[in-house]
Amino acid sequence: MASMGGQPPSSLKRRDAPPVSKEGDQLIITPLGAGNEVGRSCVYMSYKGKTVLFDCGIHPAYSGMSALPYFDEIDPSIIDVLLITHFHLDHAASLPYFLEKTTFKGRVFMTHATKAIYKLILTDYVKVSKVSVEDMLFDEQDINRSMDKIEVLDFHQTVEVNGIRFWCYTAGHVLGAAMFMVDIAGVRVLYTGDYSREEDRHLRAAELPQFSPDICIIESTYGVQLHQPRHIREKRFTDVIHTTISQGGRVLIPAFALGRAQELLLILDEYWSNHPELHNIPIYYASPLAKKCMTVYQTYILSMNERIRNQFANSNPFKFKHISPLNSIDDFNDVGPSVVMASPGGLQSGLSRQLFDSWCSDKKNACVLPGYVVVGTLARTIISEPKEVTLMNGLIAPLNMQVHYISFSAHADYAQTSTFLKELMPPNIILVHGESHEMGRLKTKLTTELADCNTNIITPKNCQSVEMYFNSEKMAKTIGRLAEKTPEVGETVSGILVKKGFTYQIMAPDDLHIFSQLSAANITQRITIPYSGAFGVIKYRLEQIYESVESSTDEESGVPTMRVDDRVTLKQDSEKHISMHWTSDPISDMVSDSVVALVLNISREMPKVVVESEAMKSEEESGRKAEKVIHALLVSLFGDVKLGENGKLVIRVDGNVAHLDKQSGDVESENEGLKERVRTAYRRIQSAVKPIPLIAA
Repeated sequence: MASMGGQPPSSLKRRDAPPVSKEGDQLIITPLGAGNEVGRSCVYMSYKGKTVLFDCGIHPAYSGMSALPYFDEIDPSIIDVLLITHFHLDHAASLPYFLEKTTFKGRVFMTHATKAIYKLILTDYVKVSKVSVEDMLFDEQDINRSMDKIEVLDFHQTVEVNGIRFWCYTAGHVLGAAMFMVDIAGVRVLYTGDYSREEDRHLRAAELPQFSPDICIIESTYGVQLHQPRHIREKRFTDVIHTTISQGGRVLIPAFALGRAQELLLILDEYWSNHPELHNIPIYYASPLAKKCMTVYQTYILSMNERIRNQFANSNPFKFKHISPLNSIDDFNDVGPSVVMASPGGLQSGLSRQLFDSWCSDKKNACVLPGYVVVGTLARTIISEPKEVTLMNGLIAPLNMQVHYISFSAHADYAQTSTFLKELMPPNIILVHGESHEMGRLKTKLTTELADCNTNIITPKNCQSVEMYFNSEKMAKTIGRLAEKTPEVGETVSGILVKKGFTYQIMAPDDLHIFSQLSAANITQRITIPYSGAFGVIKYRLEQIYESVESSTDEESGVPTMRVDDRVTLKQDSEKHISMHWTSDPISDMVSDSVVALVLNISREMPKVVVESEAMKSEEESGRKAEKVIHALLVSLFGDVKLGENGKLVIRVDGNVAHLDKQSGDVESENEGLKERVRTAYRRIQSAVKPIPLIAA
C-alpha cells in the first residue's frame, strides 16, 4: 500500500557507530552470525522501531559460549519477533539459550514440522555434546520450557505482530524449511535461510515468491560452484559404496540425524532392492533419534513432493526394507563389511566419531562425506586427506581409509542462486551464510550478471551493520461500502480513518464493526448555565459571530430554543437557567465552549441594582475579562491561537499563519483568505462583547 524507494547503503559500520543523518526512515540489518562464515546463523533487523531476529543457531566448530551468535551486540528485550527457518543446529540450536537465559520477551515462530523435529534434534545435541557442565549452554529442561513459547504457522499464512506482517514459503532443503517474507510499513524483506531450488527424492523445490522484496538476505554457501547433475552424484555415491563392501571394507557416512540422511537412506534402500547380491550386507542408520525421526517423517508425508505422496499410497517409503536402526556402538557387531550412516555430520563427537576412530586406519574402508562440511570440523580436515589424524583419546593414528566428498547438500548452487535472483529482481541483496572467499567470488559474478539492474550487493561481516533508507508515502485504502463505487475526479470521500500497525483504511462508520474491532457511538452532551436575562440578547450576540443562528420553539415543552451553526441547541428552561445540548465532536465542542463563554460574559455585564448604589466593575477588570472572552472565541473558531512576542495574536490554520493586532484590529498574513476570515471574525467578536447600553424607562 505504501510507495517505497530504497537508497543504497552509505556504508558498512558496527551497530555502535553514530547514525548517519539522511532523509527517510533508517533500516538496519546486522549479522550476529553467518556473516562471512557458515554457522550460527542469526540476523538482526530494525525498522521504524520494530525489530526482527532471523534464526538462532550455533557454530558447530566451537563449543560453549564461543559457539553462540554475538547476542551481546543487541538488547534481546526489544526484539519483537524471532523467526526460525529450519531445525538444523546452525540455525536453531541457540534458541533454548536465547529464550531461557536472556531478556528476550518477544514471540518466536516456526513451521509445524520444524517444531516437531526441533525438540528431537536439540535433545540429541545435548546428549552427544561431550563438553563440561560449565560449557553447557542449556539442558533438556530449557528445551522443554522453550517448546511452550514457540508458536507455529503454516506456509503462506500471514501473521501480524505489533505492526510486523510476515509469512513463509517452502524452502526445500529439509522437511519444514521456510523462507520468511517480512513486511514493515510496506518495506518487504525476504530471508531465505538455507534453500534449494532442486526437487529431490522427497522434498519439493523452494518456491519463488509472487512479488519482489525490497531486500533479499540470501545464503551463499556454495558461492560460484555448480552441483553435478543428480544422477551422476547418485551413481558416484552407490559405486563407491558397492566397490568398498565388495572388497570387504566398511563405509561410514557422517550425516546430520535429520535432513540429508533421509534422502540418502531412500537412495540406499532403492539400490539394495535392485541388487540382490547385497542383501546380506547390513545398512545401519546409527542415531539415537533414528526411530523417532522416521515417525516424524512419516507424519509429514503430505508436506513432501508428489513422488513420495504417490509411493505412500501403496506403501510407506520411510519404512525401509534393508536398513536397520543402531542406537549405540555397544549394540554394533562389527564383523565383515557394512554401511553405517551416523551423526553428527562434522565428526566432532558421537557415533560418527567413534566409528571413524575405529575404522580410519584400514585402507579397505571408506568415508563418504555427503554434504557441506564446516570449517573447523574434522570432516572438513579429512577432505584434504592428511596422513594422520588425532583420535578422541588424544592419540595420533594414520588416515588410510579412502575419503570421498560427494555432495548431496540441499543448498543452492550458483545456477540456482543467479536464476532465483534474476526472477525475483530485488534492488538490494545481502549475502550471508558463506565463507569469505566463496562469498566474494559470488558477489563479483552476480555484480557482473546484474550490472544492468542497478542492484546493490552487500557482504557484511559479523556485527557489521548495513544501513538503508526508505522514504514512505502514507496511503489509505477505502474498504467496505466506500469501495463499492469509484469516485469521480475531485469528488470527496468521507469516512473514518483507521490505523492498524502501518496500514491505513478509510471506511464508513457502519462498517467499523465489520472490518475492525472498533464501533461507532455518539455522545450527547448537556450543560445548564445560570442566566436570568432576556433570551433575545443571547441571540443578538451570537449573530455577531455565527452566520447561522435559528430560533424556534421546542415542540414538547414549548420553551424557546436556538440552533447555533447547526450544531448546538440552546433552550430557555426557566427564568434563571438555560441549557445547551450538542453531539460531541471536536468542532461542536469548540462551538459549545464559545457559546458558554459568551453567555457567561453577558451575565457578568448585566446591570445589578442594590439598595445603596449600582455596583460597577472597574474599567481595567472589565477589559481583562473581555480580552479573555475574545481569546476563547477566537480559539473556538480557529483552534491554534497563541500570544506572540510582539503582543499580537498568532493564529495558525492548516499550515497558514495570521498575526492579529488586538488594538487596531489589523491582520497580517500571506494567505488572503485567512487574513479576511480573521479580520471579519475579530470585528464580529468585538461587536458581540461590547456592553449593552442601558435605556432609561
